Amino acid sequence: MGRHKQPEIRAKLLDACVDHALAHGLPDRLEPLATATGTSTRMLIYHFRTRDALLREILGRARQRQRDFFGELVTPRPDEPYPSTLRRAWRAMTGPEGRPYLSMFGRLREDAGQQLWPGFRREATTDWRQPFEDGLRTVGRPELGTLALAVIRGLIMDLEDTGDTDRADRAFDDFLTLLTGQISPTPAERTA
Repeated sequence: MGRHKQPEIRAKLLDACVDHALAHGLPDRLEPLATATGTSTRMLIYHFRTRDALLREILGRARQRQRDFFGELVTPRPDEPYPSTLRRAWRAMTGPEGRPYLSMFGRLREDAGQQLWPGFRREATTDWRQPFEDGLRTVGRPELGTLALAVIRGLIMDLEDTGDTDRADRAFDDFLTLLTGQISPTPAERTA
């Protein structure tokens, strides 16, 4: 009679693997993940069946963390003009908390032949459009959501390729300046 799998142990192992992958990237072998979780490769296989299955779950969990974190950042706030929300979100996304996600998923996006997440590039393009449209709807311009997403994605790729944070930050601020010229002031902003 075999052991019964324990979902809470599996969940803890997966979270530790995600933490390691965000800090160091996806490994080619299971050994770094086993070391990071304090277990053996055999136990990782026991819980996740294959290396690729584990890597897919790591990516899925990391993507959910990113969606939660970035989603909260771009959510409109009643006490803040949406361009200010975008500025704060940009700083957090490209800062120390957000960079691990950008690095992990930037590499995945670049790997056109990758098999771990077929369709990732399309999903990564479409899953953020709605939050930006929702945010820009608060200022009467939801159609600018695609533009905001394209600028942010482009600047993130530029930042990942060049590491020139100052230039990317200035470009984002320039974009917000252009964007605010396209957005009518809210009634609260007109009276301020």
